[in-house]
Amino acid sequence: MKFVSFDTPQGPGLAIEDGAGLKGLAPTDSGYPGTLGQVLATGGNLDDLAMALRAGSSFDPEEITYFPPFGAPGKILCVGINYSDHAAEANFELPDYPALFPRFATTLVGHNQPLVRPQASPQFDYEGEMAAIIGKRGRHIPKSKVFEHIAGYSVFNDASVRDYQFKSPQWTPGKNFDGSGGFGPALVTADVVPPGGAGLKIETRLNGDTLQSANTNQLIFNVADLISIISEVMTFEPGDVLVTGTPSGVGFARKPPLFMKAGDICEVEIEGIGLLSNPVIDEA
Repeated sequence: MKFVSFDTPQGPGLAIEDGAGLKGLAPTDSGYPGTLGQVLATGGNLDDLAMALRAGSSFDPEEITYFPPFGAPGKILCVGINYSDHAAEANFELPDYPALFPRFATTLVGHNQPLVRPQASPQFDYEGEMAAIIGKRGRHIPKSKVFEHIAGYSVFNDASVRDYQFKSPQWTPGKNFDGSGGFGPALVTADVVPPGGAGLKIETRLNGDTLQSANTNQLIFNVADLISIISEVMTFEPGDVLVTGTPSGVGFARKPPLFMKAGDICEVEIEGIGLLSNPVIDEA
């Protein structure tokens, strides 16, 4: 199942992919279940959600305005240097422990919505990544139980403003410019893909040129590793998002460097999960 959040005149709507189209409900419709985040937070059953949405109205995927799957996720935790080839191109040692940093909801836009290249810097770089979405609360989660806590997966562009990322040892500024990252188009339920999203082809394309191509089997710390390790530190809540890292091919490591600019189209595609496409505009 693939769930999509989108704009309606009445507020955030929720839909499910149904063949070539979408079936869903707006907030004023009878049976509206709430946002996807609200459904997960209250322990809602995704099969029941799918049934309710399929009884709703039809929507054209080409005409809606996509939101990220969650309008207000709890925690967005990103992992850096989690593919060995990316570590090599960026001149980092292979990590013994996941490199974590936060990303905030205000930095993210949905599928087909523009990524905003900031006034402050031209060094606007792409990073195609797989995101895992938490569906069940947990702390100190053993690796053998991790998949019980995952609601599904999505596509993420952890686009980065490189000079701001490297102004300090902490990467947070360069990862959190308003409207600079992409998330979506859908939450794909965990039953649709292999456990942990393993073995999936991931590609990033800029204006049709493939710049990143890898497989999620190449993660240094896989999804089970990450959730188990991070849960030693903090409690995972339904609706939390774990972004698992980018492979090699990023723009700043190229010679000469390649950065996104206004008019570009950046696509991130993950086998079995979906295609996230975003145009690039300059900050007004």
